[in-house]
Amino acid sequence: MAERLVIDRLGHRGDGVIDREPEPIFVAGALPGEAVEVDNIPGHPDRRQLLRVDKPSTERITPICPHFGVCGGCAMQHLDVTAYRKWKRGLVVSALEQAGIDAPVSDLIDAHGDGRRRAVFHARGVRDVLEVGFSAARAHHIVAIDRCPVLAKSMDGALKAAWAIAEVLLPAKKPLDIQATATDAGLDIDVRGSGPLTPPLSTALAKLAIVQNLARLTRHGELITQQRTPTMRVGKATVSLPPAAFLQATEAGEVTLAQLVLVACASARKTADLFAGVGPFALRLAEHARVFAADDDEPALSMLKRAAAGTAGLKPVEVKKLDLFKNPLVTEELNDFDAVVFDPPRQGAQAQARTLAASKVPTVVAVSCNPATLARDMRLLVDGGYRPISVTPVDQFRYSTHVEIVARLER
Repeated sequence: MAERLVIDRLGHRGDGVIDREPEPIFVAGALPGEAVEVDNIPGHPDRRQLLRVDKPSTERITPICPHFGVCGGCAMQHLDVTAYRKWKRGLVVSALEQAGIDAPVSDLIDAHGDGRRRAVFHARGVRDVLEVGFSAARAHHIVAIDRCPVLAKSMDGALKAAWAIAEVLLPAKKPLDIQATATDAGLDIDVRGSGPLTPPLSTALAKLAIVQNLARLTRHGELITQQRTPTMRVGKATVSLPPAAFLQATEAGEVTLAQLVLVACASARKTADLFAGVGPFALRLAEHARVFAADDDEPALSMLKRAAAGTAGLKPVEVKKLDLFKNPLVTEELNDFDAVVFDPPRQGAQAQARTLAASKVPTVVAVSCNPATLARDMRLLVDGGYRPISVTPVDQFRYSTHVEIVARLER
């Protein structure tokens, strides 16, 4: 049943929130102060479907993408830049306050740069009709798209290639996830979900990769064809990337995060880079200090080790495969470092933060894409005697609810 409501505030997922008892109501696409007409959403008593904005906010702007509101990729294209920056910085401030942490939070740094250099396109054949695009907002179907304005220029051709790959694999009748990454050598694409490929399908995909000028095409990391080695420049080093390698979403984001880490570790002579991946921090840190790099991703570490060995002018880089969730570095190992950097997945680094809290490491730098788990890990460090020196939010996921953070703490 339709009803008229007034929005009180923005929630952490970008929804308009009405604060009422016994629980708040959430309206996607609505902004604070707006009078809106909404309807119930079956099965979701705390949510309402936005039907119409009767009194728009002065902070409402026209979205840059025609798919906004339907596609689930962006959440905040309708909010003007000043309010948006305040809201996104507030996500970090709120998480720290909830954890009882008093820390200086800098202004939000815009690191969108040229746009996203990686994306995962979903492909589904529905009653012999092919759809390639992104997942719908809060739904399970696919929003078919022909362009995406948040992608970098280097991603030109990625969506076209994804459509072509999906067409070749349509007879398999399987849902596909097609990860495209822009590298210095061109597009690197990994296909997941296809099942084993027959020789004719492998041949067809190899020919397609040549037509689409892909640097490499893999299936679940297994090589189908490669015309050029996908590489990425990291400081002085050049890293060859494993298939479906994790990279920061934007090039500007990686550079910004690395600069913040380098400044925080400027006086360190020996640094640990935990959850190091292919080495966006480790290889830059090694230009000034000895580095110990650890991760559970063996292909990524292999490429990091090769890049370090092949780059002149770097300090020694020791690489070790470790599951830091199950086997974090212990206090005695940590005490050997002047600074420790950790950049875990969204679940954070709780086990590692506990041992760090008991260590004597002078400087700890926490990098995170999740304010809640960062605040939890910082709480452990603060309780162990560390003092927050700076917290810097970095926005490389423009229009989304995600925010990167670099926090520097000293004992």
